[in-house]
Amino acid sequence: MGDVFNLVDQLRKQEHAGKSYAEFIQRPDMSVGIYRLAPGEPDLQQPHTEDEIYYVLSGEGMIVMDGAKTPVHPGSLVFVPKGQEHRFTDYPTGLTLLVVFAPAYGSTAHRTE
Repeated sequence: MGDVFNLVDQLRKQEHAGKSYAEFIQRPDMSVGIYRLAPGEPDLQQPHTEDEIYYVLSGEGMIVMDGAKTPVHPGSLVFVPKGQEHRFTDYPTGLTLLVVFAPAYGSTAHRTE
């Protein structure tokens, strides 16, 4: 069965929870959440075991992948393949990102291939 989510409601819930990452869709083949980085808060994420898409909802900054810095701003869509080092930097007003993992975040963490 499908669901309809109001992104504004999800942003409020995530802010109220006070966490940097809040997932609101969890299915075996994908998960979706909101990732917020406050000004001055370092992005400490490690490479993931899933492919990942970021959609920038608000804020401006840089994404560092393969040693190259690329600017991001509202409307930017970033694809990061599983296992790739990546990090957001230089976001003086913070960043709010919609994040999609495929398969679901953490679902392949203990798989052996």
